Amino acid sequence: MVHNINPSKKIFSIEEARAHAKKRLPRLIFDFVDGGSGDEKLSEINHEALDQIRLEPKVLRNVEKRNLKKKFLDIEYNYPFGFAPMGMCNLTWPEADRMLANESIFNNIPTCVSMASSTSLEKMYEISEGHSWLQLYVFQDESFVLELLERAKQTGYKVAILTVDVPILSRRASDDKNGFTMPFKIGPKQFFDFATHPLWSLSTLFNGIPKPMNYVTSKNGNLIFKRKDNRGKTDLETLKRIRNTWSGKLIVKGVMSPEDAIKIKNEGVDAIQVSNHGGRQLDNATSSIDALPRIRDKVGQNYPLIFDSGIRSGGDILRALALGADFTMIGRPLMYGMGADGAKGLNKIIEIIKEELGTSLGLVGLTDINEVNKEVISNKYFQNIKY
Repeated sequence: MVHNINPSKKIFSIEEARAHAKKRLPRLIFDFVDGGSGDEKLSEINHEALDQIRLEPKVLRNVEKRNLKKKFLDIEYNYPFGFAPMGMCNLTWPEADRMLANESIFNNIPTCVSMASSTSLEKMYEISEGHSWLQLYVFQDESFVLELLERAKQTGYKVAILTVDVPILSRRASDDKNGFTMPFKIGPKQFFDFATHPLWSLSTLFNGIPKPMNYVTSKNGNLIFKRKDNRGKTDLETLKRIRNTWSGKLIVKGVMSPEDAIKIKNEGVDAIQVSNHGGRQLDNATSSIDALPRIRDKVGQNYPLIFDSGIRSGGDILRALALGADFTMIGRPLMYGMGADGAKGLNKIIEIIKEELGTSLGLVGLTDINEVNKEVISNKYFQNIKY
């Protein structure tokens, strides 16, 4: 593993990375990464809701040395965050999966391999040196999911994530307008888009058009990934079958309802990921951070919870931990970094988040990330949080 030690010199914030990525990527690709469902407001609402939660600085405390290590599902990580599962990352920039794997090794954090990953689950486990979790959906053909779980078990995976909030794929206007489809199709509009972004286009052509490699490598022979496949039959019985099949740690991702959380917990699931899919599903939903404390209150203080959707800084991670998360996942900021400046851009985004997290921890008067609780939140704002 070769780790990039020269972070990007043109990125100084996540918003700046987003702006650079927007210029460098074809519109079709950038909108796929950046966009949401419906009116596309929920992804911004996620971030704004986090931003409304204000932290209370504490002073005259020795915070010179600070610990950011976090144990989750019996594994100790150097930081309380990992890389969220994102399909076809190599569309953002060639070798994106390898960049994520390298950073997961260097920082000792997990990278979640999407069912629709540009790299097979076996290869991702190899290049991440075991720092991989597997994410999957249940389609009409459940046998393919069971095949992936068996492949994951044979490869050495210890953690699987079942994403349950996409029984129906929501309409994404930007993707429809740009003609983004899977399998990938190139018409005159897409050709012009690519031609006006030659660096991305030439790099992608040189490295080969990404494919969903878990499908390509299936024993059923070149299965075709259909983005709008029906997943509507996934129910509690489906979860029971997955739980009975998978002996490793099982996370259920995409939970926003406290009542759902209790049902899932009672099925022997090891952790729940509170998420509204980054605003890419039900566009009328509440923000994920609003759901987090209500779910924490329902499942109890000791049940493992992950949080995602809206994280744009280390301070956001601290807020999520304060409201009941044990661990967090980052998505879009990573893609912005790679879209803006490849491996250097990804490295810079991660370094920014790490620095912000460590600084925020010290400024609220703490030295250990494991000590973060609701007391770091300003009373004025905490009183407005509805359980």
